[in-house]
Amino acid sequence: MKRRLTIGALALVVAAGLADLLLPPDLGRLQAVSVVVEDRVGRLLRPFASPDGTWRMGAEPSQVSPLYLSMLREMEDRRFGWHPGVDPLAMIRASAQMVSHGRVVSGGSTLTMQLARLLTPKPRTIAAKLTEMARAVQLQMRLGRDGVLAGYLTLAPFGGALEGVRAASLAWFGREPDHLAPAQAALLVALPQSPERLRPDRNPVAAKAARDRVLDRAAKAGIIAADVAASAKQDPVPTAMLDMPMAAPHLSTRLAAQATGAVVRTTLDGTLQRTMETLVEAQSRFWPDNADMAVMVVANDGRRVLAHVGSAQWRRCQIDLTRAVRSPGSTLKPFIYALAFDDLSLHPATLVVDAPRRFGAWMPRNFDQDSHGEMPVREALQRSLNVPAVQALELVGPARLATLLRQSGAELAFPPLAEPSLPLALGGVGMKLADLVMLYAGLGEDGRVRKLAYQAGQPADPGTVLVGQAAARAVLRILEAAPAPPGMVSANVARRGRAIAFKTGTSYGFRDAWAIGVSKDYTVGVWVGRPDGVPRPGEYGLATAAPMLFQIFDQLPPETGSRPPSSQPDHALYHGVPPLALARLRPPDDDAGGRDTSERPRLLFPLDGAEVEPIGAGIALMAQGGTPPLRWLANGRPLSPGAEFWHPDGPGFSRLTVVDGQGRQASASIRVVTPP
Repeated sequence: MKRRLTIGALALVVAAGLADLLLPPDLGRLQAVSVVVEDRVGRLLRPFASPDGTWRMGAEPSQVSPLYLSMLREMEDRRFGWHPGVDPLAMIRASAQMVSHGRVVSGGSTLTMQLARLLTPKPRTIAAKLTEMARAVQLQMRLGRDGVLAGYLTLAPFGGALEGVRAASLAWFGREPDHLAPAQAALLVALPQSPERLRPDRNPVAAKAARDRVLDRAAKAGIIAADVAASAKQDPVPTAMLDMPMAAPHLSTRLAAQATGAVVRTTLDGTLQRTMETLVEAQSRFWPDNADMAVMVVANDGRRVLAHVGSAQWRRCQIDLTRAVRSPGSTLKPFIYALAFDDLSLHPATLVVDAPRRFGAWMPRNFDQDSHGEMPVREALQRSLNVPAVQALELVGPARLATLLRQSGAELAFPPLAEPSLPLALGGVGMKLADLVMLYAGLGEDGRVRKLAYQAGQPADPGTVLVGQAAARAVLRILEAAPAPPGMVSANVARRGRAIAFKTGTSYGFRDAWAIGVSKDYTVGVWVGRPDGVPRPGEYGLATAAPMLFQIFDQLPPETGSRPPSSQPDHALYHGVPPLALARLRPPDDDAGGRDTSERPRLLFPLDGAEVEPIGAGIALMAQGGTPPLRWLANGRPLSPGAEFWHPDGPGFSRLTVVDGQGRQASASIRVVTPP
C-alpha cells in the first residue's frame, strides 16, 4: 500500500511538471511593468507608464508595509503560504455561505487564484474558475509564496490606470508603501475588491465604508488595537489622485529611453536633487524674460553626477539645457593657461601687458572695454582679461587646444568648414555645460579628465591626461583667489572650510552666463540664459550665475579634507618667481623695451601645425634669429644644450619651443607620425 502511494505521488509530480512544461503560464503582464528611475540608494526619482499606458510598478513584499501585508492576508487569504494555491476550506466556506444566504457572502479565491485571473483575465464562468484554480496551483509551484505575493502586489487594480500597490500608494498618498498609516493600509487593501466603484476621488463615501470594514476586521484579528482602528476611521480618504514623482525629469527621460530593464539606478542623490530643483525654480521666478537655468553637481571621486537640473521647470522647457550647445564665453581660459603652464611657455608670475593689439584683422577688447597695463598672468586670469588670454592661446595653438579637449571627451561645435582659431579663447565655439563640468572636474583630479557617470555600477573611465598635476594645481590656486561675485561674501564657504576655484563666462551679446567651480570633492556648473538664445543685456556670468554657484556649494556636505601633497613639490610653477626665460610675455612686435632690437627667434623646422615623421636621429631642430644662446624645450621639458635633434616618445601631438638669451621665444605645435 505504501509503495502504491509513493508511486502515485511521484506520478502526480511528474504529471504536474509535464503540464507546467507544456502549458506554462503567461507571465507577460508581470514583465510589462513601468520603468522606474531611482537615485543612488534606490529611492524613486521618476516612474514611467508601462507600454499599455498603465502605472504598473514592480513591487516585492520587502518594499511594502508589514501592516498592509497583514491586513491583506486577513481580508483575502488567511492561510496564504499554507495551501498549494487553492484553499479547499475557503472554497467550502464560500459555497456553504452562498447556499445558506442565497448570494455570495465571501469569496473563496486565494491571492494565488487572483493573480492567475490578473495575468489572464477571462469572463467569470465555471470553466474559467476551474482553469483559474489549475493555474493557481501551477503558479504556486513555479513562483513560490513570495513570488506569488510580489505578482499580486504588482498587478492588483486600484482604479483608473493604477495597478500595483506602489503606484496606488504614490497616487493616493504621495508616498511609497513601505510605511503606511493604518487608514492608508486599510484603503489599499479594500480598493482591489471593486477598484472603480470604490475610487475615493469618485465615491468617497463607499471608499470610506470599505476602508472602515478592513479596519474593523484588522482590530478583531488583533492586527491593530481597537482604539487605533477607531482613530484611523476619523482620517479622511483622499479626494484626488496625485501626480507621480518627477525628480530629475530630463535625465530620467534620457536614461529610461536607453533602459534595458525595469529599474534604472542612477548616481543621483535624491535629497540633493530635490534641493537643487527647488533652488533653481525659486531663482527663476525673479526673471521676467523667460530665462532659464541648468545646474550640475558632480562628485570628483568617480565623477558621479549627484544632481542634474536640465531646466527650471519641466513643463515649461523639456529641453535638457545641460546638453544644449552654447558659446562658453571665457570658461575655456583656464585650460589655455593650463596648457601654457604645462609647456612652461608661461608661469603664473609671468608679466603680460593688457593693451590693445591686433591679431591679424581681429582686435579683441576686454569685457569692460578698457585696458589695464602690465600684470602677472595669475591676475590676468583672475580678472578674465581677453588680450592676455588670446596671447596665451597664440602660444598654445588653437588647433592643439581643440584637439586635446576633444581627445578628453568634450564635443566642440565650430561653424561648417571653420578651423579652430584665436577667438576660441573668448567663446568662439559651441559647447555643453556637461562637457565643461567634465573638463573642470579633470582639473580637480590633477589634470585627468574622465567621463561623467550617470548610472550606478557604470564602469570606471580610465580617463585622459589633459595637463600635468603642477599645471592643473597652478590654475586652481589662481582661481581660488578670484574675486567673489558683487555683493557676495564667501563667509558661508569659509565656514565649511571649502576652497572653491571658480570661473565665470559670458557669451557674445549676453546670451549665456556661466559659472563653474571646483573644490576638492565637488564640481558644480551653472548656466543661465534663454533657451531660444535671445540676448539678455546686463546679465553676465559673475553677477547672474556665480551667486547661484556659491549657494549650491553651501548646500553640499563639508569637504573630506585637503588635497594630497604634490608629487612634484619643487616644480617651477610652485615658485613665486618665474624662470628668467618666463619673466615676461612679449608680443611679437615688442622691441624688448629698446634694450635690444635684434630679430626675435623663429622656427625654421618644424613649422607650426606640421605633421613630422622622425628619422633615425630624431626630428631636426632649426631656428634663426634671437640672442644666443638658444635653448630648446619639448613639451615643456628642456633639451640638452646645443641640441639639434629631438627624439619623441611616440606618435601624437607635441609642442617645441626655442628660447633665446633674452627670454624671447617661438613655438610650434606639431603632430608626430610614424610610418604604417
